[in-house]
Formats: sequence, structure tokens, C-alpha cells
Amino acid sequence: MTHAVPATTARVPQSTAEEVNRRIYHDIRARVNAYAAEGPETIERRLRELDHEWDIERMLEANAAVISLIGLGLGTFIHRRWYALPMVVAAFLLQHAVQGWCPPVPLFRRYGIRTATEIGYERYALKALRGDFQPLCDSSTATSDSAFAAVTR
Repeated sequence: MTHAVPATTARVPQSTAEEVNRRIYHDIRARVNAYAAEGPETIERRLRELDHEWDIERMLEANAAVISLIGLGLGTFIHRRWYALPMVVAAFLLQHAVQGWCPPVPLFRRYGIRTATEIGYERYALKALRGDFQPLCDSSTATSDSAFAAVTR
């Protein structure tokens, strides 16, 4: 079955130049390799950093809110034609929600802004290195509670 709208996890990478996607994945792999060599304390620190990393959705939302507020201010104090700016921003946000693309996406991606899924790849690779999933390797003792605990730790 073919879907006209890409999957949520695929829409931004599908709208990103392949060279940029490759660089982002290469950077993730390089960071995981570096943290693996440095040890558990560094992995812990990096996992805390990842908790605060802004993904592309958050960047787009903040960017759109700022531009919309500027448009509303300019429309109120300068000229009402500026009210068109928030409408354009809203249209681009809708386009992004459906297709995964809007004008700032290529720029943000070139600067290395990642999707939540890409951040998750790094997070779960580091958690695997830390040993979080070890109890799940033996399927006879693995439970849904232990699986949930491993991914939320």
C-alpha cells in the first residue's frame, strides 16, 4: 500500500539532500565511537546532553513563533499588510507537517539539526554500550517491564 504522506519518522530525511543525511549519520556514528572509547562517565554526560538537544521540530516551532510574533507586531504598529507574514508561516508549518519540508529545513539540516529519531539513534547506541539492554538478551528472563525500564532509563 502506497501512502501519499510520508511516515512521521521518514518525512524530514526524505526532504533532505542525501549528502546531508549521510553526514548526519556519519557524525552520529563518530560520536558513538568516541564516547565508547572514553568510558561510562562520558556516556552518562552525553546522554544528559542529548536530553536537552533541540530536534528540528522544536527549532521550526520556535522559529515560526518568533516570525509570526514579529509579523503581528509589524502588522499592528507599521502596516496591516504585515499580517500576511504569520499566514505564510502557518502555511509553511502545515506543509512541513504533511511533507516534512519547509524553507528553513534545508538550512537547519545543513547545520546538523537532527530529527528526534536521529537523536534517538545516538541515545540508544550509547545506552547499549552502557549495558542497558543486557538483561533483554536472554529472552527467557526478559519481560515487558524490563524492556520498558531499559529504554526509559
